[in-house]
Amino acid sequence: MDGRELQHRAAMRARELPAMTLEFPFGPDYDVFKVRGKMFMFHTVLGDEPVVVLKAVPSDSLALRQAHADVTPGYHMNKRHWITLHPGGSLTDGMVDELVAESYLLVVEKLPRAQRPVEPYAFGRRQR
Repeated sequence: MDGRELQHRAAMRARELPAMTLEFPFGPDYDVFKVRGKMFMFHTVLGDEPVVVLKAVPSDSLALRQAHADVTPGYHMNKRHWITLHPGGSLTDGMVDELVAESYLLVVEKLPRAQRPVEPYAFGRRQR
């Protein structure tokens, strides 16, 4: 997928998540996706390449970077806890959806319980 498709796919998944807001605190070149005021994803353009930056568990971040050339350390973020998704590689729609949801849940689990829009350990899992 190209860069605009990558950003569109990530944005569509983010819009499905409860209490998500889209803001522009760093100017019009950065689409910042937040939950309860905390950033979980942003879009920008590096050079002429649209990218998506997401929060990730450090061990997952490392594994993703080793397995996919189109996943690099987080642009302008903590390199252990954030990743950048680049277009044109091996990322699938399903992977992008999963990475966006995981980033969201990593932020939600750090919120005070009363502020959580979902229970992070149960969200998206089938009820039995």
